[in-house]
Amino acid sequence: MEFEQGKKYINLPSVALIGRPNVGKSTLFNRLLRKRRTITDPAPGVTRDMIFAEGFIAGKPLRLIDTGGFKLDLSPAKGVAPNSSRIIDGLVMEKTLAAVELCSLIVLLLEAGEITSEDEELISLLRPHRDKLIVAVNKTEGGRKESDAWNLLAYGFEKVFMISAEHGDNVGGLAEEIVSRLDFSTVKEKEPCAIEERTTIRIALLGKPNTGKSTLSNRLCASNASIVSDVPGTTRDVIEGNFNWRSYDFKILDTAGIRRKAKVTENIEYYSVNRAIKTINDSDIVILMIDAQEGLTEQDKKIAGLAHDRGRGIIMALNKWDAMPKIKNSFEAVRDRIRFFFAKMEYAPIVPVSALDGSGVDKLLSTAVSMFRQLNMQIETSRLNQSLALWLAETPPPSGPRTRFNVKYAVQSSVNPVHFILFCSRSHVVSEAYVSYLRNRIRKDLGFSLIPLGLSIRASGKKKNEK
Repeated sequence: MEFEQGKKYINLPSVALIGRPNVGKSTLFNRLLRKRRTITDPAPGVTRDMIFAEGFIAGKPLRLIDTGGFKLDLSPAKGVAPNSSRIIDGLVMEKTLAAVELCSLIVLLLEAGEITSEDEELISLLRPHRDKLIVAVNKTEGGRKESDAWNLLAYGFEKVFMISAEHGDNVGGLAEEIVSRLDFSTVKEKEPCAIEERTTIRIALLGKPNTGKSTLSNRLCASNASIVSDVPGTTRDVIEGNFNWRSYDFKILDTAGIRRKAKVTENIEYYSVNRAIKTINDSDIVILMIDAQEGLTEQDKKIAGLAHDRGRGIIMALNKWDAMPKIKNSFEAVRDRIRFFFAKMEYAPIVPVSALDGSGVDKLLSTAVSMFRQLNMQIETSRLNQSLALWLAETPPPSGPRTRFNVKYAVQSSVNPVHFILFCSRSHVVSEAYVSYLRNRIRKDLGFSLIPLGLSIRASGKKKNEK
């Protein structure tokens, strides 16, 4: 079967990159995919979760898995609480070993130089999987330490690839070896579906650290791809997952928790937070995870503001609602407090959920579906302007000599994000109050009750340079 770039395929074989920390797995992952998908940093242990990505490698479609580093020494890094470090390192090792079982092929990545006890332990653990093992030695650019690398043949390997993930040396040969060892006979092209509801809805999970983003992601995707722990900042990369709910396809983007700038001290966390913020641009809807027990913070407001400015749908998920006291009208009280806190975002739905036991999740997803429909709704220009005439008749523009302007017509300029343009004479005198009035009428009368929408004013007539 011939495979074509740009087409989507199913039943892809999977390849896991395995090795101890800081041998260059994430650099090789990005190099094979030809894009910067995971965070790379000289500090060991940057990757924690399993990162999945589909791509074309040596002309074949496959699924690549970047794993956390295999460690024997679970002692904490400098400045990290001992218990926190052991918890995370133990969970990372569990994920790494799980990847060995589920993948079609393993690339064991070692570093040129002396073999460590961790390398030897990992080689021993992988012996039962020799039939699906490829060994590559990284950081051998320009023949560096190649003579030492050949000593690996003493461990019974028939073939060893000398590569440089950073510079690309012999990565092409490794890619050819990978695809030659995989079975593509069951790979099929994904059939396009004309049903509107099968369009993938992209959701970004954002919020402060430890609000339950990874727990919700794992529940929705029925997987354990994201590591879950009580240690804030566990998730670093953006973890992608897919699931289907009532005939709708969803893609979930689980992000690093966003903390105040003053508390972001590590380079790694800085990149994690920036990547989480950029994820807003890759999503249709942002689910802002709020810890119902802790309440709201200024950071929640900033995250919601970023999503609002980009025209993304926003759902405020009150997580851990199952642990809240059972008091009459408690949700109404919390909802009113949120509405006061987010004064300009009354359109954003508020849904109480428990990522742990699943309560409220169906409501959350049905709200996301309704929101997605509104984000992609196009209003006919004739209908829009008929409605505009009624709004102007009900509340005419100001008639004073300095504040007077005439509204000519309106058009919808885009969907997802939704934006309208109003053409007026003397556009520079149109007040924000009147723009807000028209924006609210569009939202209420034309069916955009759940989403942010943009409305800009442009000049009409002879004076085109008017704002």
